[in-house]
Amino acid sequence: MVHFFQWVTLGMNDNCITEPMPEIEIRPQTNRHGLFLIALGITLFLVVLLIAQFYWREYQTILIFLYLTTFIISFSGILKRLEPPFSFRLSPNKITYHHKYGQWSFSWPQIKRIAVVKETTGLETIALPYIGVKLQNLEQLTKQISPRLANRLIHEQKPLISFAIRHNLMTLSEGVIHFEPYKLSHGNMVSGPLAAFLYHCQALETAFGYHLFIPESSVDRELSSFCTLLSQCQHASTNYQDIGNNSAKF
Repeated sequence: MVHFFQWVTLGMNDNCITEPMPEIEIRPQTNRHGLFLIALGITLFLVVLLIAQFYWREYQTILIFLYLTTFIISFSGILKRLEPPFSFRLSPNKITYHHKYGQWSFSWPQIKRIAVVKETTGLETIALPYIGVKLQNLEQLTKQISPRLANRLIHEQKPLISFAIRHNLMTLSEGVIHFEPYKLSHGNMVSGPLAAFLYHCQALETAFGYHLFIPESSVDRELSSFCTLLSQCQHASTNYQDIGNNSAKF
C-alpha cells in the first residue's frame, strides 16, 4: 500500500511511467469479525450439543433456542465473509467502490465535490452517516456503474429518501422509484435499473447536492477522516499526473 502523499514523489525518470499505479485499499466495517463469528458459532454449537446429550428432555425448548442462536451467529459470519475484502481502491487515476452487487468507478477529474452530508433544519445541523460525491455530469453513471448495483443502491438509500421527504427536501412523488426511460442529453434513452437510478440520483442531488453516497459502514475510519483522505487523493492525483507528463518529456 502506498500512501497518497507518496504519489507525487514516485521518481522523475522514465521508469515511473511503466511502474504499476500505487493503490490504497480500504476495508469495510461490514466484513469485520467474520471468521470470529463463524468460529464462535461452531464452538457454541458443539457446547450445546454436548449439554443436550445429558439434559435434552429437561431443557428441550431452551436447547432448541440455543441451537438456533448458534446457527444465526455462524450465518452472520458467513455473510460477512461474502462481502468484498475491500470496499474502495484509490489510485492516482480513479476511485473504485466495490460492493457485493457490483461496483462504480470514476476518474478524479469526473468528480466535482466530495463532502460529509450535512443538513440544517432550523437551528440544528444534522450530519448524516454518508459522504456525498457530486459528479461533473450525472450521465457518466450510465457507463461506470453496474446495473445490478444501481438497482441495489436505490433500495439501500431509502433512509436518505425518507429523511429528505420528512424534512421537506423533496416531495413524495420525487421520492418514488421511476421506471420510465431516462433521456440523455444527446438524445439516447436509457431504460431499466440504470434509468431508475439516474432519476434517483437526480432527486437526491436536488435534496442534498450530491449524486452518489458512501455509507459509513463501507469505510474503516470516521467519515470526516475518510472524506479528507479522498480530497487529498483527488488533489494528489493532479500532481501525480503532472509529474508523469513532465517525465515523459525528458
